[in-house]
Amino acid sequence: MKMTVIGCGYLGATHAACMAELGHEVLGMDSDVDKVHTLNTGKAPFFERDLDDLLAKHTESGRLKFTASYQEAANFADLHFIGVGTPQQPDSDAYDLTHLFDAVTKLAPGLTRPAVVAVKSTVPVGTAPRVAELLREHAPAGGLIEVAWNPEFLRESFAVEDTLRPDRLVLGFTTQHSWAEALLRQAFGKIIESGTPTIVTDWATAELAKGAANSFLATKISFINAMAEVCEKAGANVAELADILGHDIRIGRRGMRPGLGFGGGCLPKDVRGFITRADELGAGEAAGILREADAVNTRRRRRIVDLAREELGTDLRGKRITVWGAAFKPGTDDIRDSPALAVAQALHDLGASVTITDPKALDNARKLHPELDYVEDPMAAVEDADLLLHLTEWPQFSHIDPERLAARTHSPKVIDARGTLNTDQWRDAGWITRALGRV
Repeated sequence: MKMTVIGCGYLGATHAACMAELGHEVLGMDSDVDKVHTLNTGKAPFFERDLDDLLAKHTESGRLKFTASYQEAANFADLHFIGVGTPQQPDSDAYDLTHLFDAVTKLAPGLTRPAVVAVKSTVPVGTAPRVAELLREHAPAGGLIEVAWNPEFLRESFAVEDTLRPDRLVLGFTTQHSWAEALLRQAFGKIIESGTPTIVTDWATAELAKGAANSFLATKISFINAMAEVCEKAGANVAELADILGHDIRIGRRGMRPGLGFGGGCLPKDVRGFITRADELGAGEAAGILREADAVNTRRRRRIVDLAREELGTDLRGKRITVWGAAFKPGTDDIRDSPALAVAQALHDLGASVTITDPKALDNARKLHPELDYVEDPMAAVEDADLLLHLTEWPQFSHIDPERLAARTHSPKVIDARGTLNTDQWRDAGWITRALGRV
């Protein structure tokens, strides 16, 4: 099949490359000319595991190319996926749909024949009718354009795997057994044939799916972090408590990792966007549990700052603090709503000298927070440090010898906010260790 992908950020570039891997001819479209040039060389302008390999493979094979022209995209195919960003509005927690509506409005004039526009962007429920209305207003084919809703459930650093082997496939339409459904079933044929559960539903349910899924995951993470707060007061071990709970098949282990909490471009935004839309619909009380999940998540960051002051004193001026981690999670260079950077900035604002190291995200962090210091080598980063904070659980940090590390510090103190360091090994090496939810 031929298809386009409008918007080539994390979602769009990954979707385009994976559709090419499934055998389709794909044209990715993005208004950022520099991004288009980079993608056409077979590289992504961001780090996502395995994506560069697919981009190189299929830009070379000819199945995949990128353009900055909406008209070229409209002419290329009759199936158009839209994966533009929908960030939070600058002055509220609601989704900013500017990029989505702009993409639809610019694509529409080139749609002169029947086509399917399948939106993957995360939106507040009730957006699909507005997309359909814009297409009727601006597309020459008007009512012959069908709108489908195809939410994504990608995890950064696992986006390629999640696209090619998803947990489920959700397709939303106004009516079942439409031409749009047939076209999307053909596009995802190999995925469906592999046994992936495929749910065909209405627009509203499909629109709710991503936000609801992320809200549930955020609640699960915040629940175990709330238990960590109790464990600290009770002298219990939250890691062992999480293991006990995880053996219950109704609960499960996935997402039950206590620590600094969630960040990134999806979970925080989707939780707050879901709450905001629930308020608008008059269902605000139903979102009360999500408000507390968000509040617990924010408290985790403050707790690390409090622990740092417990170890170094309330006056942090002149104190040297090393932060291991800038990305919001390992396996990515994404620093959007990074808990690690939020803590680092808070400590800097209190007068501490903060040095950050991260395997992938230093360039992005440096652009956002030029006032902080950055060192590539995690061993060198702790030179003369009064305190080490482990804030992003990159595997390579856990493999560093704490005994060799201790000799380089001014004071061997560590706060393990992710709970992945070997506490006994670090203590045997002379470190004073603290961890969230543990004695």
